[in-house]
Amino acid sequence: MKWQTLFGSIELEEQSFRRKENGGQLRPFSVRAGVGSRSYSLPLQRALTDFGADVPFAEVVKKMREHYGVEVSASAVRQITESHGERMREQQEADLIGQLGPEAGWDWLITEADGSLVPIVRNDAASGAANADRRKRKELIWREARLCLAHEPGQVTARYAATLGDVEATGGRWLDCVARAGAGAKTRIHCVGDGAAWIGLQAERSFGAQGSYLVDFYHVSEYLSAAAASIAPTGRVAWRQEQQARLKENDPETVLAELHPHREPAPTPDEQSPVRACHRYLSNQREHLDYKSALEQNLPIGSGEVESGHRYVIQARLKRPGAWWKEENAEKMLALRVTRANAEWETYWQQQRQVQA
Repeated sequence: MKWQTLFGSIELEEQSFRRKENGGQLRPFSVRAGVGSRSYSLPLQRALTDFGADVPFAEVVKKMREHYGVEVSASAVRQITESHGERMREQQEADLIGQLGPEAGWDWLITEADGSLVPIVRNDAASGAANADRRKRKELIWREARLCLAHEPGQVTARYAATLGDVEATGGRWLDCVARAGAGAKTRIHCVGDGAAWIGLQAERSFGAQGSYLVDFYHVSEYLSAAAASIAPTGRVAWRQEQQARLKENDPETVLAELHPHREPAPTPDEQSPVRACHRYLSNQREHLDYKSALEQNLPIGSGEVESGHRYVIQARLKRPGAWWKEENAEKMLALRVTRANAEWETYWQQQRQVQA
């Protein structure tokens, strides 16, 4: 009998018996101790997964050697880390809350959503594909990992949810995130996003009349800055600030009137038409520019919090230099990262100990 632990490899001679009824083998010690030959103890699995959630699997091998004096292979680290990631993902899927609770909940709840591209590899790429790595016959694509967060106003710690799924799956995760953050039947939900169509759509579908969606003010300001270079090249900062002040007073119509006569002619490519792009963007987002109300309620008008969350929840592990992921494995790592970000790491491992008990 041999298994791996944080104290190194443990070996012993185990007496086994053969069952009369089916000829199967009975190993009393293995059953009683809850271990199997060539297996890994739960504390060792936790340490491997803990490191594997943060750094490349090859680096985990070095860290285990340095901190515990234990030798493990990179393939074992990958298998164990992804196995627990899959369990966390399944648990998150099974426990999704499909609606806001009947209780009142917080008076206000702030929530933000955004997308970030992560590298996904396909192994069935044709060798002649334009974006295929011909050395390995793999194709690299970029998939949007969608992240959302929610918290009560004034709170620093947020609750997170993330998925590589489609916008419908994202909406389900977003609703669950908001409900678990404390939103109830009477909570007013303040949503902020960068103007991507899926964010506004899912905010409306998930939160209905309880929600209000605001386009990130700084994203709008980027459009204004680009337009200012064409409209007022010698006074672009003053022009932009004037339009920003108008938007904060809920006067987008005056801003649109300022842009209208300076729009580039239709044949001009979009990348060379900053004024037209700004005019179109603000026109399409008219219903989501109520900055005055948000400022009066001391609510955020920017989505910088979720953009920052992308860096340490998703990108710190899934977007490392040279990292390529199979889609199913990227989902597992997202589950790991979200579990830790939500301070549910200890709860998960307690559950695993109870399963083995």
